[in-house]
Amino acid sequence: MPASAIHVVTGAFGYSGKYIARRLLHAGHTVRTLTNSPDRENPFGGRVQAFPYRFDKPDEMTPALEGADVLYNTYWVRFNYAGDTHFSHAEAVENTLKLFGAARAAGVRRVVHVSITNPSEDSPFEYFRGKAQLERGLVESGMSYAILRPTVLFGEEDILINNIAWTLRHLPVFGTFGDGSYMLQPMYVDDLAQLAVEQGAGIENRIIDAIGPETFTYRGLVQIIGDLIGSPRPIVPMAPWIAHLAGRLLGRWTGDVTVTREEIGALMASLLNTQSPPTGATRLTDWARANAGALGRHYHAELVRRRDRRTAYDRL
Repeated sequence: MPASAIHVVTGAFGYSGKYIARRLLHAGHTVRTLTNSPDRENPFGGRVQAFPYRFDKPDEMTPALEGADVLYNTYWVRFNYAGDTHFSHAEAVENTLKLFGAARAAGVRRVVHVSITNPSEDSPFEYFRGKAQLERGLVESGMSYAILRPTVLFGEEDILINNIAWTLRHLPVFGTFGDGSYMLQPMYVDDLAQLAVEQGAGIENRIIDAIGPETFTYRGLVQIIGDLIGSPRPIVPMAPWIAHLAGRLLGRWTGDVTVTREEIGALMASLLNTQSPPTGATRLTDWARANAGALGRHYHAELVRRRDRRTAYDRL
C-alpha cells in the first residue's frame, strides 16, 4: 500500500467506520466515505468527503471508488424492520454485493470486510446466513480481501453494552435469556479499527476472528457491568419467549427494537464465541470501569439513528 493512498470507508460518520476513518487519517491517507447519511454531522470536518450509496444505480458509486486502494466495508443492518424506515437482511446482502461489484469495476485493490463470528449459509439465523453469503461473494469476486469476524463491539457509541447498563440503571431486576451461561467475547471498536487498517495494508487473503481478550458468560457480563456502574441487580433466568416479550414491552417504552428472536437464539447458541486467540488487546472490564460514570446514562436507539440522518451518533 502506498505511503499515502485513497481509502473508502462505508459509514465513516457512524460507529465502527468512524474509528477506521480516524486511524486512516492519522496515518496520512485520503479518506472518502459511502453512506446513507451524507448530511450527518461530519466528525472530521472537510477531511472526509461523503458520497451517498446508490444501490439503485451501482455505476453511480464508481466516482467514490475510483483511484481507491482499499475499501473498508461496515455496511449491514442489525435486524429486519418493516416500519416507517424499512430495511432487511436480504436487502443488505443484495446491496453489499452491488458494492463489491462497483469496487471491482473501479479497480479497488483490496476489500476489508466486517462480517460476524460463525457465519454459515446453513445457519437457522438469517443474519448469519447473510454474512456467509457475503463472505462467499467477496471471495468469488477475485479481489484481494481480508474478512474480519467480530463478536459484540463495545465503545462510546455501542448499543448492546450501553443498553445493558441502561437497563440495570432503570429496572429493579435483569432478565437473561435462559440461564445466561452462553459465551461471548466482546471486542473494542478501536481495536477492530486497528486490525482493519493493518489488514488493509496486506496482500494475503485472510479470514480473522476479531475477538477481545476476555470471555464472559452473558450472565457474568451483566453482573460485571452492574457492579462497575454501581447498579448491581438480581439476575433472573427467563424462558426465551418471555424474555422476548419483555424486550418488546421495553421497546415500546424506548421507541426501539431492543432485541429480536434471532438475536436471542444466536446468543444462546454461543455464536458470539470462538476458540481463536484474541486479536484485540482492550479489556471490556477496564474500559467499562474507566467509563462507568457515562455508561448507560442514555439509551442508544437503533431506530432513532436510522430515522435521524443528521445528528452525530454520540448526541443521539
